[in-house]
Amino acid sequence: NSSESHNCARSILTSDRLQIVVTLAEFFNETWEAANCANCLKNSSEGLSNSTVEFLDLFNKSLTCFEHNLQGQTIYLSPNNYTEVCKNCNETYKMLNDLYNNLQSINRQGGESGHSTHLCIDVEDAMNITRKLWSRTFNCSVPCSDTVPVIAVSSFILFLPIVFYLSSFLHSTQKKRILILPKRIQSNASLVNIQEKYS
Repeated sequence: NSSESHNCARSILTSDRLQIVVTLAEFFNETWEAANCANCLKNSSEGLSNSTVEFLDLFNKSLTCFEHNLQGQTIYLSPNNYTEVCKNCNETYKMLNDLYNNLQSINRQGGESGHSTHLCIDVEDAMNITRKLWSRTFNCSVPCSDTVPVIAVSSFILFLPIVFYLSSFLHSTQKKRILILPKRIQSNASLVNIQEKYS
């Protein structure tokens, strides 16, 4: 009976004491929401969004570049001897990092999926893996372009107290101390002599 189908489904799903089907359904729904899986899909959830496909393609290219540049080198490399990887994969890694940053900014405004939360877990995990390989494993570092302004501002801030104290010293009126010698009382013997003269 179609009118009783809902009650029938409920009784079947909740027939056991643990309600295992309901518990599993809730678990998978919560995992889907927590991982922001909808953010990797198009609005209609027909497939991966264009930005996700582009990101995963660049991610695969980066990993391929890492593997390709490690093939000709020995297994027991010192931590600082990944110069080939750093030099040859720099452009690919930079493109992947820039795309990830763009996806983050787009996603805050709603993005392709219409959800304005974090990126989906697949994209975030892929970027975390790549950054860990790039910085920790290969020890590749991109020179910071902001070094000169940071040093200039830091030097200016450190120099401010010196300027303050020097200017306060130069502009303050220096009072010279004038020593006033106390008048000494004549001794008793001289007073006695003076009294004897007048007596």
